[in-house]
Amino acid sequence: MNKETKGFILKLMALTGLLCAVHYYIFLTFFSEMDLYFPIWSIYAFNCVLVLIVYGIINYNVSKGSEKAYQLFLILTMVKMALIIVFLLPLFTGKSEHKQTEVINFFLPYFFFLAFEILALQKFLKNQETK
Repeated sequence: MNKETKGFILKLMALTGLLCAVHYYIFLTFFSEMDLYFPIWSIYAFNCVLVLIVYGIINYNVSKGSEKAYQLFLILTMVKMALIIVFLLPLFTGKSEHKQTEVINFFLPYFFFLAFEILALQKFLKNQETK
């Protein structure tokens, strides 16, 4: 594992911990009476693992000489969306009493993780072009 990948993982873990702590604080302060179907930690674990997998796959393919990183990113993003539908399936089948809150609890962190993923991949690909 190279220095750049270690830095990415460290930043991802820091982002995950910070966002999760802030999310827990806000949720417990304003919505403590709600029982969620998806615990907040599971949402962050799911998003963190997906970002790590996407980054790892793209990193591996680019290091092997593939020039189709952007196409691979789009394909992996579509796969992520399919996995999100599977993850949120219990909400669609009516197992939660607070569907709107559950969806907001999932998609706010998802967009933060997506932005982080895009910025990290952009930096990684730019560094690969200069090598």
